[in-house]
Amino acid sequence: MLACEERVYMTVAKVIEISSRSDVSFDDAIESGIEKASDSLNNMEAAWVQDQQVLIKDGKITGYQVSLRITFIVG
Repeated sequence: MLACEERVYMTVAKVIEISSRSDVSFDDAIESGIEKASDSLNNMEAAWVQDQQVLIKDGKITGYQVSLRITFIVG
């Protein structure tokens, strides 16, 4: 029998998917999406750009949209 018990700690994470749009750029869409998500999520760890698309009207770019997968630690 061991004199001290070894404890194992586990972290549980959750991944959500959000969509964000900007009239300026893909970077702006990413930043604003993460900023908005941080209003309701704590312990965000990472974000992946899953998809991006340019919105077009009459042959002109009208917006930039990204789909993000955000990982946060469940606490």
